[in-house]
Amino acid sequence: MDNDLKKMPKVELHLHLDGSLSLDLASELSGLSKEELVEKMVAPDKCQNLSDYLTKFDFPISLMQTKKNLSMIAYDLVNRLEEDEVIYAEIRFAPMFHTKEGLTMEEVVEAVLNGLRQNKRVQSNLILCMMRGASLEDNQKTLLLAEEYLNRGVCAVDLAGAEDKYPIDDYLPLFDEARKKGIPFTIHAGENGSADEVRRAILAGASRIGHGIHALDDEKVLSLIKEKNILLEICPTSNVQTNAVLDYAHHPIFKFYQMGILFNLNTDNSCVSHISLNEEYLKVNHYFPFLYEDYVKMNLDAIAASFLSLDDKKNLVKNFYDNIHK
Repeated sequence: MDNDLKKMPKVELHLHLDGSLSLDLASELSGLSKEELVEKMVAPDKCQNLSDYLTKFDFPISLMQTKKNLSMIAYDLVNRLEEDEVIYAEIRFAPMFHTKEGLTMEEVVEAVLNGLRQNKRVQSNLILCMMRGASLEDNQKTLLLAEEYLNRGVCAVDLAGAEDKYPIDDYLPLFDEARKKGIPFTIHAGENGSADEVRRAILAGASRIGHGIHALDDEKVLSLIKEKNILLEICPTSNVQTNAVLDYAHHPIFKFYQMGILFNLNTDNSCVSHISLNEEYLKVNHYFPFLYEDYVKMNLDAIAASFLSLDDKKNLVKNFYDNIHK
């Protein structure tokens, strides 16, 4: 089935731009060898924790401070997604991290959108990340930027960062504001935090959860996920690296499947986790007894849970079936 999975059209909903800068392009932009860059940008198979894993973002972010670089990096990423048969991607990043050399957050978003739009074959949108631990001012700016660009290349907002240090309760007013403005949102929760963080994220109004694997620790939270038809954006390899799970074989993805919980497969960070989406599919297929039809359903569920309009979802389903029957 491996070859069929490689050819399968795919939807990726949880992909960080700044964690997915290719080593080849990073070498071109920095002048460093790929060997040197692996040390700076690729996480080991086992990090101490999520915070340790996140240190691998520092160097790529340092390269993402000009319009030219941001556009090149976005264009390179969407081209690599095309190689993995991705037909739609929601790519997320925090514009606040890319203003160190004088760009405004608006210029940052424009530069990234310019890069994405150069590939006409892969449909994509941006999710703008508010950050746990960032200032209220920067997070509010991100929210206003999402409102300005909503349906013009931006489809939602997110809250990312170390949830064990910064609980979601501190950010609830931002999501109240997002709801009032009609801005959809997903929230990182239950990655290195508790099942209760997942519960709070859902009650805050999140229609998807980034990771959410520790929801498995609480039956009431699992019931809430099913009741609300919440899709979990599952990223198995990065979950192993951040010690959210012991190893690949112990990932709860198959348990979620048996419970009827919705999820899709994602890389999280294709460079930091050193994995393509095709490779993630093949690893899942190696460890768990999913059928081909299950992978089809994962992608159809991802389309249904995407932040596209209803008409765009219908068109994407048609595109999916047109490509799967090639």
